[in-house]
Amino acid sequence: MNEAFTSSKVGKYFKIEERKSCFTREFRAATTTFLSIVYVITVISTVLASTGGPCSHSSEALEYKNCVLVVQSDLIVAVSLASMLGCFAMGLLANLPLGVAPGSGQAMYMAYNLVGLNGSGPMKYSEALGLWMVEALVFLVISGSGLRAKMGRLIPPSVRLACAVGIGLFIAFVGLQSEHGVGLIGPDMKMKSLNSPTFWLGVVGFIIMCYGMAHEVKGSMIYGILFVTLISWFRSTSVTYFPKTVEGEVKYLYFRKVVDFHKIQKIAGKISFKDFSKGRTWVSLFILVYIDILATTGTLYTLVEIGGFIDNQGSFENEYIAYMVDALVTVVGSALGISPVSTAAESSTGIKEGGRTGLTAVIIGLYFSLSLVFAPLLTSVPPWAIGPSLVMVGVIMMKVAKDIDWGNIKEAVPAFITIILMPLTSSIPNGIIGGLGIYVVLNFYGWISWMVKVVVMKKPKIKNPMQIEANEIGNQGAIP
Repeated sequence: MNEAFTSSKVGKYFKIEERKSCFTREFRAATTTFLSIVYVITVISTVLASTGGPCSHSSEALEYKNCVLVVQSDLIVAVSLASMLGCFAMGLLANLPLGVAPGSGQAMYMAYNLVGLNGSGPMKYSEALGLWMVEALVFLVISGSGLRAKMGRLIPPSVRLACAVGIGLFIAFVGLQSEHGVGLIGPDMKMKSLNSPTFWLGVVGFIIMCYGMAHEVKGSMIYGILFVTLISWFRSTSVTYFPKTVEGEVKYLYFRKVVDFHKIQKIAGKISFKDFSKGRTWVSLFILVYIDILATTGTLYTLVEIGGFIDNQGSFENEYIAYMVDALVTVVGSALGISPVSTAAESSTGIKEGGRTGLTAVIIGLYFSLSLVFAPLLTSVPPWAIGPSLVMVGVIMMKVAKDIDWGNIKEAVPAFITIILMPLTSSIPNGIIGGLGIYVVLNFYGWISWMVKVVVMKKPKIKNPMQIEANEIGNQGAIP
C-alpha cells in the first residue's frame, strides 16, 4: 500500500518519496498530533463560553443559561471547523506536517482580560471579535510583506534552539497539570495527586509510551492514549471519566450520543468595531500584534526546524505560503466567532512520530472534520490520557539543548531565560520576548563597537601636511 501510494499522483504531490516518508508514517503522525491537540475543542469552547458570548445578561437566569449552552455548542463546531480549514490549507498549500488550532493562551486572554466572566470585562464579546479581526488583518499584511519570514531568520540560533526546549517544557508542564493533564500540578494539590487513581493510570500510559519508544514500536504514543482512554470510559470505577455526579452525568449523556451535529447559531459573524473609538483598544491591538508576530512566528519556525526543513540560508520550502496560511486562518477564526487560530505547538508530537509532509496536516484536518459529527466521542478523551504524551514530547525535545553554547554567557543567558519563562509563565510569547530582549541587551555594546569600527575604517585617513608638500615639490623635480 505504501509503495502504491508513494507512486500515485497524490504521493508525488506531497513529495512522499523525496522526503523519505510513507503513507502509514504520515497517518500515524497525524493521529498522534490530533490526539494530542483534540483537547482544545473542549478547552476553548469551555473558556470562551464562560464569558456568556453574545448572550444578553439582562435576560432571565434560565434563558441566559440556555443561551450559553447553545454558545458552547457553537464554539465546539467553530473550533473544529476553523482547525479543519487551517490544517487543509497548511497541508495542501504549504506541504508541511503542522496542525492548526486555536491557542488556549489567546482564548484565555480574550475570556478573562477582555470580555470577562459572564461579560464582566471592559469589552463585549462582539467587540473582542472585532479587535481580533483587525489584529488578524494587520497580521496578514505583515505576513504578506514577507516581514515574518525575515523575522524568523533573524531570531538568534541560541534563542531558536531554546524555543524548542522551552516549548517542550511548556507542553510537558501542561501535561502535568490538573486541568489538561495527569493532575500532578495544580493549585492546592499537595499530595492529593499521588493518591489519585487517574494519576497512576496516566503513569501506566506514560510507561507504555516509554517502553514502546525504547523498543522503536511505531505509534507508541497512540497506544498509550487509547489504552488509558478505553479504561477511563468504563463507569463504576475509580478512574472513570464519567463519575456518578451531576457533571459526570452530563458528560456521559453527551458521550452516549456518539454522533451529534450542531449548526452555528449565535457567534458566527457577530463582529463589532465600535470599541475602536477608545484608546485602550488601540493599545490592546498593538500588544496583540507584537506578541502574535513573535509568538506564532517563533513557534512555526521552531517546529519547522525540529522537522529538519531549514536549509543553509535559514529558510524552508513554501515558507511564504506557510506564514500566509498561519495568518489567514486567524481571520477565518474571527469570522467564525472564536479567538485566533495558529500553528499548534503540539504538532511536534506528530513530527517526532515521523510526519514529514503536508499529508499529515490533511489527515489532521480530516480528523477535525469527523469531530464536527463525532464530537461526543472525541471530546471524551480524558486529560490523564493526553497528559503522558505531552510529557513525552518534553522529553524528546530536550535533546536540542546540547547544541546551545552554554559556555558563552551572551548565548547561555538568553537561552535560559527563553526556556524557563515558557513553562513558569505558561506562555510561549513571554519566553520568546524575554529571550530576545536579554539577547539584545547583552549584545548591544558589541554591536555599537562594531558599527564604530566600520565607520572609522571607511573614513579616509588625513595625511601629514608636511608630507603632502614634500610630495608635491618632488613631483615638480625640485627634490631629486
